[in-house]
Amino acid sequence: MLYNIFYPNYIKEYTFTSIIFAFVITCAAITLCKEALPKDGGRAFAVNGKLSAGKPRGAGIIFTLTFVLSAVLFIPLNGELTIYLILTLAAMLSGFFDDSAQTPWGELKKGIIDLVIAIMAAVTYLNFNTNTISLPFISYELTIPPLLFGFLIVVLVWASINVTNCTDGVDGLCGTLSCITLATIFGLYSYYDSEPFMRHMILLLIVTILGYLWFNASPSKLLMGDAGSRAIGLFIALAVLKTGSPLFYIPAAIMLIIDGGLGLLKVSLLRFLKIRILTNIRTPIHDHVRKNKGWSDTQVVLRFAIIQTVISASILYALH
Repeated sequence: MLYNIFYPNYIKEYTFTSIIFAFVITCAAITLCKEALPKDGGRAFAVNGKLSAGKPRGAGIIFTLTFVLSAVLFIPLNGELTIYLILTLAAMLSGFFDDSAQTPWGELKKGIIDLVIAIMAAVTYLNFNTNTISLPFISYELTIPPLLFGFLIVVLVWASINVTNCTDGVDGLCGTLSCITLATIFGLYSYYDSEPFMRHMILLLIVTILGYLWFNASPSKLLMGDAGSRAIGLFIALAVLKTGSPLFYIPAAIMLIIDGGLGLLKVSLLRFLKIRILTNIRTPIHDHVRKNKGWSDTQVVLRFAIIQTVISASILYALH
């Protein structure tokens, strides 16, 4: 909308204004609306889970809506980006309804919803983009058969939604790691000369998450819930896809993958193949280091963030 006023000068001041707008509106909206959010009941099997009881939960609905509003106001959306925003809202709403439910949704129900969203994301991406990807760090392009590529996109999106969701168990952890991952992908865009408006959207999501983190820093005043983590996980997958080099998801989100993904792998292998692995490791990993290593919440967030920052900085330096 507002872009049309400034066109053709997509000026730095305009981008700056959009970022400040997104951050301020997120903070204001959380301040005004946090008491209307559902209350967390405490997590029975999580380390220090009882400390979350009674806190407003589902704040992801606030910063996701602010992100979408900011994108609509400040970015000239085409059909593809519009669908991505709709899918982000869908992921957020499915999470928020789960956050608000008296009885938490079952894994099967949430998994099916995530699968539908992932399929829609894959169809949209293939409709607007080629089925050729760049391999990380080498000047080589690989063309993948559309059906196979679509399947791989579904796997990426579904996995990203769920590993990000599983990481949300320590004050500030999911939001901090997600911001570092998104910032890494933002840096990749300058190397691959990718979609500038998607790059702008990444910045808007980062600052809305930062607005949320203002209230979620330990000891937190509220929690993002599935409404936030599922929306963030989806958008991370979409953002890395648009670089044209989706394999960068692995190093750019390695701490999300390790923290949230190992638990998914452990449960899946046990449930479907009766294979027992990591029996002496509590998952998610953030629970293991708190329970078995004695790390405080602040140490978990800072140390995980340090590891991801070092890896992300190495990626970007190697490319440039």
